[in-house]
Amino acid sequence: MTEAKAAPLPDLTRPGGGLLATLFRFQSLFGLVLVFIAAVVYSPSKNGELVFLDSGNLFNVVRSMSEIGILAVGMTLVILIGGIDLSVGSVLGLASVGSAVLLTGNDLGLVPAVLLVLVIGLGFGLLQGFAITSFGIQAFIVTLAGMQIARGLARIWSGGQGVSITYGDGPGQAPTTFSLLGERTFNGLVPIPALIFLVVAALAVVLLRVSAFSRHVYAIGGNEKAARLSGVPVKRVKIVVFGLCGLLAALAGIVHAGQLNFGGPNDGAMYELDAIAAVVIGGTSLMGGRGSVVGTVAGALLVGVLRNILGLNNVDSNVQLLVIGLVIVLAAGLQRLRPASVS
Repeated sequence: MTEAKAAPLPDLTRPGGGLLATLFRFQSLFGLVLVFIAAVVYSPSKNGELVFLDSGNLFNVVRSMSEIGILAVGMTLVILIGGIDLSVGSVLGLASVGSAVLLTGNDLGLVPAVLLVLVIGLGFGLLQGFAITSFGIQAFIVTLAGMQIARGLARIWSGGQGVSITYGDGPGQAPTTFSLLGERTFNGLVPIPALIFLVVAALAVVLLRVSAFSRHVYAIGGNEKAARLSGVPVKRVKIVVFGLCGLLAALAGIVHAGQLNFGGPNDGAMYELDAIAAVVIGGTSLMGGRGSVVGTVAGALLVGVLRNILGLNNVDSNVQLLVIGLVIVLAAGLQRLRPASVS
């Protein structure tokens, strides 16, 4: 009589078929849901209503993370190819100064000023990508230098001082249309910066889902040598990715200036770390080749919800930094445990 063999255990890490695989693939979304539920539970009340669930507060969460979110979308592309960009915060500062100076000091029209600032950000990113691919210098070193260069240019351009933006039709005044960046739409509910962030994220999701460019990005991040041997134009793709990251940093700088009616040479300091945090919490591997913009958006919103509920409960700002730091470590730890078979 033959002994019956036990049925094999299910492979929980198998893509598409396992619970563990699903948890890893959507870790940022699950994390956002859990943090959101915790925020509801611990939300203070006002007049019998939960302050956290107020529509104005929820949209403020998205607005507060809009600039970081735009930076994080560009950072996602860079990290997917196995790179890093430490200059985005400084480029944001340069763009905010440029917006303020061009609109008030040079009396440029709104469209020419915005386009010129975007071109500056795009050009800065392209130059960094060219330096990385042409001279074989690590992205960390090139963008660390770029961070200093952009900050220095911002200080030179502004004379070391912040530039206030006033609106009107007279000389030295910006077009009133630019002030819309600090306003809300849809019956005064949705902040314009939040809308810009979501549109940028949606376009990036489409780019990474339907284009040949996205396949090249993931291929380079997964195995650059194999991608090159397969005919992927590695150098060109890398330059374009850094260019897009610079472009989005400039866009974030424009949004920043429009929200604050001000452009300062020190604006955006340390924003690059917040952007990287959103990407890591969102599940994108720092080794490249694995991650998504959807995860990054969830990561940015998770950080925003955390900061909001801690602030509503009057938690000390230093403790807030501690909590967010622990969340980053947890997300990075999950990446280490993530099976290679989970995309």
